[in-house]
Amino acid sequence: MTDAVRTPEELLRDLPGFSFAWSFRDHDELRLAHVDEGEGPPVVFLHGEPTWSYLWRKVIPAVRDAGYRAIAPDLPGFGRSDKPVEVDWYSYDRHTAAVSALFADLDLRGATLVVHDWGGPIGLRVAVEHPDRVARMVIMDTGLFTGHQRMTDAWLRFRDFVARTEDLPVGLLVRRACRTDPGAEVIAGYEAPFPNAAAKAGARAFPLILPTSPQMPGAAAGQRVLDALRTDERPKLVLWADADPVLPLDTGRRFAKALGTEVHRVIADAGHFLQEDAGPEIGRLIAGWLGA
Repeated sequence: MTDAVRTPEELLRDLPGFSFAWSFRDHDELRLAHVDEGEGPPVVFLHGEPTWSYLWRKVIPAVRDAGYRAIAPDLPGFGRSDKPVEVDWYSYDRHTAAVSALFADLDLRGATLVVHDWGGPIGLRVAVEHPDRVARMVIMDTGLFTGHQRMTDAWLRFRDFVARTEDLPVGLLVRRACRTDPGAEVIAGYEAPFPNAAAKAGARAFPLILPTSPQMPGAAAGQRVLDALRTDERPKLVLWADADPVLPLDTGRRFAKALGTEVHRVIADAGHFLQEDAGPEIGRLIAGWLGA
């Protein structure tokens, strides 16, 4: 039996700007949560580190109101989903399996996949491994990790900080990677799912499981996904922030080129969490692209 934290309901009530209802499903001995709003062709939004479906609250309305079904899962260890307390429980394979199971459980086909941060490696792998379920991709400030990518000294210092910090300052990490301070109430919304340090094992795990050499777990899978996407002809929309301190615009352009496409729209005055800085704009861009 997996030892996991389940966030008390009262901690996730009345969050600013988040009026969506949750649905739940069981997977791998855990209760996992997802938002499911609207009717129509499915659009699946995948968050990354250290966020949860709350990240998409400004983006979803425009997509839903344009006639689409917006689905935003909380990955294991995040949001309203159960949170295994052992850092070693988390892996690239396990996260990918959880998202693949969501597609199967909801029988999603012809979906649009919207990915950000760690949602990119996970979601793009799902798109490659289950091409019958994913028809289009929207890619924002993310990458694929093959072990060949060069990691900056700043990132290596961040990884070392995470490795030795049990009570990770989730809100501070989000705040520092936004162009405009989202304010104390919103930052509290990002912190709300984590009632104690043990609940933050998933947030601590992501930097530690990122492969920094081709021999590390996950590197070969990342390479397979990258190789497959180089010639993948499914429609892609690439949006990138102009002031991302984590994955700068030049990185985004190189990544888009590796996928055989380009950055189609630069989001002005936005940081890594561009959904905070420009959420409604991003929602309109996605809805307009789908409608076109």
